[in-house]
Formats: sequence, structure tokens, C-alpha cells
Amino acid sequence: MLLCDTARLVPTTLVMSTIETGRPVAPDSIRSEPLELPRRLAVYAFVLVGCVYFHWRLGTINPDAPVFSWLIYGAEIFGFVTALVHIFMCWRLSVRSAPAPRPGLLVDVFVPTYNESVDLVRKTLLTAQAMDYPHKLWLLDDGDRAEMRALAAQVGCGYIARQDNTDAKAGNLNHALAQTSGELIAVFDADHAPHRQFLSKTLGYFDDAEVAFVQTPQDFFNLDSFQHRKRRGEKVIWTEQSLFFRVIQRGKDVWNAAFYCGSCAVVRRSSLERIGGFAVGTVTEDLHTSIRLHSQGFKSVYHAEPLAFGVAPESVKPFISQRVRWGQGAMHVWRKEGILTNRGMSWAQRLCYLASVATYFDGWQKGVFYIAPVLVLTTATLPLITGIEDFLWHFVPYYLLTFLVFEEVGRGYGRSLIIEQYNMSRFAAFAWSTLALIFPTERFRVTPKGRMGEAVTRFTIPQWIVMMANLGAMPVSLLLYGWGQALPLHALTANLIWAGVNAGLAAAVLHFTLRVGRNRRGTYRFPIPLAASLAFDRGDTVIGTIDDISDNGFRCYANFPGNTRVGDRYQAHVTLPDGELRFGGEVRGLIPGERPADPGKGIGGTIELTAEGRNRLERFLYGSELQWQLNGFSDRVRTPLSVSLPRWFAAENALRGRLAPRYWNAARIVPARSSAGEAHTVIVAVPGTSGERVLCSFQPLPADAVWRLDVYSRASNPTVITGLRLLERVETAGGALHFYKPVGLQSVPHDRHDAGDEAEVPVEQQRALA
Repeated sequence: MLLCDTARLVPTTLVMSTIETGRPVAPDSIRSEPLELPRRLAVYAFVLVGCVYFHWRLGTINPDAPVFSWLIYGAEIFGFVTALVHIFMCWRLSVRSAPAPRPGLLVDVFVPTYNESVDLVRKTLLTAQAMDYPHKLWLLDDGDRAEMRALAAQVGCGYIARQDNTDAKAGNLNHALAQTSGELIAVFDADHAPHRQFLSKTLGYFDDAEVAFVQTPQDFFNLDSFQHRKRRGEKVIWTEQSLFFRVIQRGKDVWNAAFYCGSCAVVRRSSLERIGGFAVGTVTEDLHTSIRLHSQGFKSVYHAEPLAFGVAPESVKPFISQRVRWGQGAMHVWRKEGILTNRGMSWAQRLCYLASVATYFDGWQKGVFYIAPVLVLTTATLPLITGIEDFLWHFVPYYLLTFLVFEEVGRGYGRSLIIEQYNMSRFAAFAWSTLALIFPTERFRVTPKGRMGEAVTRFTIPQWIVMMANLGAMPVSLLLYGWGQALPLHALTANLIWAGVNAGLAAAVLHFTLRVGRNRRGTYRFPIPLAASLAFDRGDTVIGTIDDISDNGFRCYANFPGNTRVGDRYQAHVTLPDGELRFGGEVRGLIPGERPADPGKGIGGTIELTAEGRNRLERFLYGSELQWQLNGFSDRVRTPLSVSLPRWFAAENALRGRLAPRYWNAARIVPARSSAGEAHTVIVAVPGTSGERVLCSFQPLPADAVWRLDVYSRASNPTVITGLRLLERVETAGGALHFYKPVGLQSVPHDRHDAGDEAEVPVEQQRALA
């Protein structure tokens, strides 16, 4: 995944802010990259035009409707102020390189669980166990369940349980702190599978004795979730939290204000002991713990590399429930810690935390904007009084610059139009959660994991109301205008457009919610290509390419015989980084060829594994970003300025996706001389937007050898390769993948093969259809 912008890296010494005790609370010096000059100019224009706009707006208040007028004006001011704070946080982004950790550190790894399934927790434990720095793994069971005790024994990790759920997750963690002794504590939610190098990429920061915790992004492997957006055939997969973890947290990091997110982080035990352990008394122990640590003068580090991958909310119910809990927790923390009045933090830290908490009041602002045109169209009450030309001269430049600056400050992760859909989907949840500032409730609810299968109506009532109210107001206003011209024509037109936009946003949210809710597949399928060989019980052997795999099923593309039927049994094997994996299964579905006379193009099949085989496959699939790397996916897009000023943003325009194949083919690479070494099963990228052919091997290959490449595809001629150039080495829990660019390619006709070098299976059965 693209970790950070690659524009100029400018070392900067941050101004120290000293509180009354004289203790510095900002980092002495970290590398950061500033907002580029064209983007800074856009921000300056936005601030100037915004000030002019809001000064002008003071003269447009309707004296006949002061409450309504000031409510709209206040909502606009709220948006402008929060935009300024956002710009402040994101003006500079930290740039960090992981220092190597000292050997001999004592590390405890905590995986707290309450009601999650055994299958889900097992994946996290397997990948956590495979991390490459010595550590002690603990399963913290807040449910005291026999199946979790058995799982811990099976995996070979420590097990700590308690009988009650006092203080929820924070209580569970504190209970484990009292029974362990590691100087550093890594914490992963039960659904977050860490990367093999998680500890080696984070522990080195603790050489600085003032660092209390290191936070990494919370990425998610289920790319079909409610908070992911991907169009068919595109390489961009955007997630609702991309902006926060790619930009905002790095901006906060510059001011020593990146906060602990409750998972995918390492915390120093002595720092926790200084504040009495993980903070209790709120439903968001992570934000609360962060503020207490920063208030004591400790430092935080945000390492912006994705190193753990969890389960994003898969439908609207867990999505909304999670946002309500976050918002209520933020209100609890505000009540308990003060934020703006917290004398232990610098002014910049207070501002960064205020921005995180104030986000939830955005729900009220959006609600005002969603209902305003309804009131105008049905009551003929105008929130501002002005002429149409005067209005357009002030309104259009300000709102166009608002859009532009959000996109540019977001460095390609903002996606304004999609963000507005999520604003629509969560506005009522955000508004409801802010009531906890006055009426605090402290009941912790674990975010449900997996497909809920529930009716979505209850969680989309606010969007239905917005859509129906705005659509209903439109014909009413036209009738009123026809009868008595209740509104001036320009005001009627503007509010009809406004109502249409609101209704369209609500409709888009409802359509997406229903579409995601119809996805009933129980287990996420990874679009990770693997070379596979399937030997059917009837005697046929087919070699093909898997691109849709989980621990219980897959889809395979190959030249399947025409007599392949649902229910056919097979024995299969695929090559993984840690060796060959064998399994049985049966055909569950057929993918027909392009023409009736063609053989079958592919099948959907089951996977029947031994316990050890399942563990190996899960270690390979989870805890890495292979699906991003092998498919050239990115969660970043080009911004208007990066498109129009390509020279200024040359590095940024080299978006993730250097490897962006149309698809992958199974292949076999054989030394040109049979005595020169072993043959290897590989996968080969069919060139896409990158224009390059890339070869991926699970074993390191000699770079200067001469090879023959046999690709199981329609293009049956083999290729001679005179050399391989290593592009990248990617670590997974089961081993490493090696990406090579073949050089000196030359096609060789079949009749020139050395018969001794032919593959084990007849060539006609090896021609896979990608």
C-alpha cells in the first residue's frame, strides 16, 4: 500500500511548546514534508475568499427569520473553522524510517477477545505468533470460554481469562498487565492479523526513553466491506478511513499528537504504569489513554506503514454501531480530560485532539444542511436575503475552493464526493453520539464481526427521511410558486438544486447499503493468484491459476475438459512460500468458455484441509498486503492540481500500481540446461497499465542464469530469458515472495524444445485461459 507521499522531504525543527512546568511536549526534531507550493497557494486563496464570504454573509441575514438564518450561518462557520483546523493538522506530514530494534527486548503481545469467533481469533494468533522478533503471545479472554482456552493450547500461546467484564477492554488489558512482565506491550484486536515484520518495524522507536507508544495504521483485508469503495475493473480501492490513517495521523504526528487507536500498536509498560494502566471510565480506552500519556509529557510515534490487517464493518449495522461508540467515547473523554483546558498538553496537541472530538458535531451541521431546503421550499422562508448575482459571486468561488482545498490537503486520499456519501450515512449516528457529552452512558459494545444478515431499514431511517423530505418538498414548492410565487424564481431554482443534491446523496447511500447487504458470502475471498494443479478422480490433470481464494474455497481458471461437472472430486496442490500445499475438494460451480464449443474456462471449488494445512494457508493469506501488491491496488487518486501541474507532482503521480497487471498466469521456469538447477512454479503478470511483464517466485532465483519460461496460457510458445532483475522482496508470515523483471526475452517455437525439459502434464492440458 502507498505509505506516504514521495515529494521533497524537508527536515524541520519544530517550535517547542513549554507548559507551565517547563517540560517540552513536542518532538525535538522529526522529518516532515510540507504542503507543496501550488497547494499552499490554494489554501491561501481559500482562507482569503472564505473571510470575504463570511463577512459578506453577515449582511445577508434575514431579519424576518433570525433563528433560521443564524442557524445556517453558524453551520457554515462551523465548516470553515473545522476546515482551518484540518489544514493546520495536515500542513506538514511526518516522514519516518523504522530504526532497527535492540536485541533482547522483552515483548508481550496481547490479543484481547470477548465474543469473537474461534476462526477469527485463530487467524490473528497464527500471524502474531509468526512475527519475526522474539515475543510472548497472550490470548486475553474476557469471556472465559473453553473453546478459547483450547485454541490457545492448540496454537501454543499463553492464555489469561477473567470471570467478569469490569471496565471492558481496558479492564481486560489491565488484568493481563498485572500477570505479565514484558517491558513493551503490543496490542492487536481479535480481528487484526499482524505482518511478520510488525515488531521489527516498531520496536526500534523505543530507544527514545520518552516514547510511550508507537501506532501503525489500521488497515483491513476485506475489500468488499461497507467502508470500502471499488468500481469493477478499476485499481483504486478507497476506504472511509484512508484520509485519517494516510494523512491526518501523520499530520498529528508532527505535533506529537498522533493518538493510540487501541490496536496495531506497541505501548511501553512503564509509561502505562505512570498513568495507572490503560484508561478506564470511558468506552474508548484508546483515545483516553493517549491523552493521559501526552498529558504526562510522553512522546508518541506514528509509523505510517500498514503492518496489520483487520475486519472492516461488513454492513451498515456494525458500521453505525462503531461510529456511535467512537463518538460517545470522545464525549466521555472530553468530559473527563478537558482537552482545551488540559494544562499537560501543548496548544497544538489540544487543537489536534479537539479536531478529533469535534468531528462528531459534524452530524448536526450536516443535518441542518439536509433539512434546510425542505423548510425553504415548503414555507418560503429564506435563510439569506441577497440578489442572485451577488450570491453567485460570493458563493461559487468559496465552495469551489472548499472542494479544491479538501482534495489537495488530502493528497489524493480525500475523495470529496464519496466522503459526502459517508457523511450522509453517518450524520445521525454522529449527532446522537454527541449527546453523551450531556448524558454520558458508559456501556462498552464490541463491534460485531462478519455478515449480520439483518434488515437494514432501522439503520437507514435518517437517509430515507432526508430523501423523502427533499423529494416531497420539490413538487410542493412548484405548486406554491404556481399559485402565488411564494419564492423568487432564483431562490426557488437554487433550493430545488439543493434539495435534489440532498435526495441524490441519500439515494446513493441507500443503494450502496442495500447492495453491500446482499453480499452473503460468509468468508472473504482474497484476489491472490496462485499456480494450482488439480488431478480429478476421473484421471484428468489440469494446471491453472487461482485468483479468488479463502480457507474453504477458490476459483480456478484453466482449460478444463468439457466433461467437467459439479460434484467432481479432485486432489489439488498449490505452491506457497513455505512449500507445497495439498488439499482435496469438489467442483461447486462451472465458468463456461467464451463460446459453446470451448472447453470450460474455470471452476469454483471447495478446499478440504488438514488442521496444519489450514494454518499454513491462513498464515499466508492474512497479515500481509499481498492482494494490494499483486493487483496493483491503491487507495489514492490524482488530485486536480497533480493532474494540471504534473511537473510539480511528478513523484506523487507515480501512483501505487507500478505493478498493475491485467491478470496473472501460472507458469513454470526451467533452467535452459537440465543440469543447471531446479524448475520452479511461478506466476507471471500479463502486462496491464504498467506495460511490464513481471515474474513472481516463492523462491529466490539466480539473476544471471538463462531460463525457459512456460506459461500455461493460450500463448503456448515458451520464452527464453537471459536474466532476471529483482524488483522487490515481499515478506509474508509463511516466507518471502520475489518479484523479478525478465530481461532478454525471446520466444521459442515448441518444436525446438528439449523433450527432457517438458512439463509433467501434456501441453494441451497446461494451456490455462486467463
